Amino acid sequence: MSSDNRYDVTTWPIGDATQDVGEVLNSIIADIASRQRTNEASDGGRPGAVIVIPPGDYPLRTQVLINSSFLRIEGSGHGFTSSSIRFNVPEDEWPDLHELWPGGSRILVDLPLVPGAAEIDGAAFVVAREGSPRISSVEFSGFCIDGLHFTANDSDRHPENTYVNGKTGIYVASANDSFRVTGMGFVYLENALTVCNADALSIHDNFIAECGSCIELRGWGQASKITDNLIGAGPDGHSIYAENHGGLLIATNNVFPRGASSVHLRSVSRSSVTANRLHSFYPGMVVLSAGSSENLIASNHLLRDHEPWTPFLDIDNGLDDLFGLIQIDGNDNSIIGNHISEVIDAASIQPAGARPIAIRVASGTGNYIATNHVVAREADASSSGSAFEAQVDALLSTKALNTMNVTTVSIDSAARSNTVLDTGTDAEVLADRTVNAVRPIPTV
Repeated sequence: MSSDNRYDVTTWPIGDATQDVGEVLNSIIADIASRQRTNEASDGGRPGAVIVIPPGDYPLRTQVLINSSFLRIEGSGHGFTSSSIRFNVPEDEWPDLHELWPGGSRILVDLPLVPGAAEIDGAAFVVAREGSPRISSVEFSGFCIDGLHFTANDSDRHPENTYVNGKTGIYVASANDSFRVTGMGFVYLENALTVCNADALSIHDNFIAECGSCIELRGWGQASKITDNLIGAGPDGHSIYAENHGGLLIATNNVFPRGASSVHLRSVSRSSVTANRLHSFYPGMVVLSAGSSENLIASNHLLRDHEPWTPFLDIDNGLDDLFGLIQIDGNDNSIIGNHISEVIDAASIQPAGARPIAIRVASGTGNYIATNHVVAREADASSSGSAFEAQVDALLSTKALNTMNVTTVSIDSAARSNTVLDTGTDAEVLADRTVNAVRPIPTV
């Protein structure tokens, strides 16, 4: 039995971490609870504990339930490597690859899944505790959670490209305070990280990619942050999603393409999306929906271009180019100083012949849109069998055929009393000037 509140899954006497690390972790958590029974002793309290996962592969066949505060589960490396690239390499080339699987301190999610089961049932880690106070200060740091394989669905995609398998990395079901998820790797999970009812949550410096949805903040929340992450979701899921949040900070993330959206805020108020690099193959990159109001969207770099990798051609998120790269449904938001690059093949625009919209105010009043720079170019869409080379070539190429006609800002008839300053020429801004204020960029 540990006496210093520091545990190692490889030396714990109950269970075998190489066969089922879930059983071992549950046993350790039960031991922590049995030893730390006193709410208060000599003005002290429960010190909590650290559980160490050394480098290695650990199958998880039993769901882990965390119901104690002040618990840190830590590994020795996030271990991310692209499973998607490997699965799309011909199998006869696998022997020549340096490695086949993610590594570091790696949890292999191998839960028995029942068709139609609830999302929480497929979670490797569930955090749940009712009552007062809220569960607090649970930390996940420095290990990889790997969903191993995706499975076939009703699409015509290869099973390993569906982003579907019923598996979730971490599911926080109860109201929580001061949680931290740092330096983690998430790969090949239908849902990487789902957190409900968060207060002062920090999701920082993680590698969350090749997952159906990456980060979802559900229920409600306040004063949380999503910072410095590398994120890549699937075409049917969210890269970053939050609902009913206030005081949320989303900053300096690098969001890869292929997610249905880069940032989607639903009924979110008084929050900031700043200094992010956002890349997408589809419209609807940043969405403020359901009356999201008084938010700051500033100093972000948005790039919308084409999918260059052969296995994912002809896949989209179902939105056309009139939806807008940024769409706003809410009041008194500020969209300031963003750089927006749209580099697409004119023949691919939907509906055919339309002028793509960069920023669209679908509804709302008092929105302030100023000094955004929109670069729109026509480009030939090309593809490649190499994911890395195709993507790098696409990013580095600034050659284009022609300047493309776009609508830099479009304000729907349902929106009133909005302000547009220096974000497009007079011809590029579509707005009723009798009910909205517009100062266009002078033309040369």
